[in-house]
Amino acid sequence: MAAKDFLFVLSLPPYLGFLWFLTRSRQTPVLALTGFYMTLVFVAITIVAAIYAKVAYGAALANVDWLHGGAEFWLTVANLLVVLGFRQALVVAGRPVPRS
Repeated sequence: MAAKDFLFVLSLPPYLGFLWFLTRSRQTPVLALTGFYMTLVFVAITIVAAIYAKVAYGAALANVDWLHGGAEFWLTVANLLVVLGFRQALVVAGRPVPRS
């Protein structure tokens, strides 16, 4: 197993623990929590896309633009859900939403 694969496997338990605590606390906005869970969907899609890129094209996922972009789309969706979920919580709480 390559070092990067080993580090990836080591990163999953802390993230799953993070999700467990967020879910258990019942204080995280549902939309934001959904976004955090969607990060796992992104990881699963990325793994499948990387395997397909290697088998079908003999290349790394980063070198197959349409597959890489398709996988990254799911990370964008996850991030949007997290941001919109916390924004919605601020609006419901009557707190000002920061503007850039």
